[in-house]
Amino acid sequence: MKTKLVGAMSAAVASALVSSVAVAQDITGVTVQATRIPTKEFRVSGGIPIVTMSLSYGVSYADLDLASRAGAAELEKRVHDAAMAACKEIAKQLPESTPSVAECADKAAGKAMIKVRELEAAAEKKPGK
Repeated sequence: MKTKLVGAMSAAVASALVSSVAVAQDITGVTVQATRIPTKEFRVSGGIPIVTMSLSYGVSYADLDLASRAGAAELEKRVHDAAMAACKEIAKQLPESTPSVAECADKAAGKAMIKVRELEAAAEKKPGK
C-alpha cells in the first residue's frame, strides 16, 4: 500500500513538474523528459494501473552563451545530467521497469538534444557572433 501511495504521489509531482516546465521552456530552457515502463503490474491507490511513468526537468541556459563552445558544451552537460537524474528518480519509484536507467537517460537526452542543436545553430547565426 505504501508503494502504491508513493507511486501516486510521484505521478502527481511529475505532473506538476511538467506543467511548470512547459512555462519555463518559453523563457530560456530546454525540457528533458524521461519515461520508463513497469515490468510488473503496478497500481496506484484506487487500483489505477501505471502503464508508463514520465518525469520532466527544465534545463536553463539563460546564463550561457550558446555561440561559444564552452556555453554549448555546458548546456549539453546539463541536459545529460537532467536526463540521468530524471531516470534515476523514476527508477526509485518504479524499480522494476524498462528501459535501464542508462538507456532511459540516453533516450531522454537524445530527444532534448534536438532542441539544443537548434538553439546552438540559432546562436551561431546571430549578428555579432
